[in-house]
Amino acid sequence: MRRWLAGAPHTAHELSALVHLPEKEVVPHLEHLARSLRGAGERLEVEPARCRDCGYVFRDRRRLGRPSACPRCRSQHLSAPVFRVAGKVPT
Repeated sequence: MRRWLAGAPHTAHELSALVHLPEKEVVPHLEHLARSLRGAGERLEVEPARCRDCGYVFRDRRRLGRPSACPRCRSQHLSAPVFRVAGKVPT
């Protein structure tokens, strides 16, 4: 999974198609990858999910999975979070 995220940003849905796993199983792998990358001096960058109706951005969300509804307008029309591997963390 790291190989695909190092090349280009992907959503959990796109990764699930690449690795032939259900989307729900990809999220725990992403959480593990984030911990592993920290140990290697890299990081998993997350472009947060966004409500397509009102524009709310899920900036403070700690869970990597897709939210179910917007807390502001209750819409379920959301863009998925996008993940990528960032290079070495500056010290």
